[in-house]
Parts: sequence; structure tokens; C-alpha cells
Amino acid sequence: MEVSKQEQDRLFLEETFLTSEESANYLGITKQAIQSLAKRNILPHIRKGNVLLFHRLDIENRHATQEGLRKKYRPYEH
Repeated sequence: MEVSKQEQDRLFLEETFLTSEESANYLGITKQAIQSLAKRNILPHIRKGNVLLFHRLDIENRHATQEGLRKKYRPYEH
């Protein structure tokens, strides 16, 4: 069975980009915190209407550095 170009594009987008909610869940932070990071240009993003999209690699990189940031700025939690 051959997959249509439209379906290929949809799958590519789903594999490559995350919504604000998906990004927040992955990072373990609130949706408001994700929006704040985007607004301050800390996290690169694409805005399409009212939707923010984040590249999966940017979110994975943020996740990798996040633990160090939490230890630095929230030492009382560790």
C-alpha cells in the first residue's frame, strides 16, 4: 500500500515537531513555562496562528540541560 504525499508530510510533521502541550509534558514543566521560554526566545519555535510548534531536537537539547539548570537555580530541591 502506497502512502500519499499528504500522509507522508503529516507523519514528518508529527515526528519532527511538538506542540506546546507535548513539549511541556516532555520537559515536565507547565504549558505557561513553555510559552514564556518561547516568548523570551530561549526556545526556538514556529508560530502558526495560535499554535506554537517546537522542533523535537530543540526540546531534547533543553531536556538534556534542564537538570543542570534546576540544580543551579533550585538547590533546595536536591
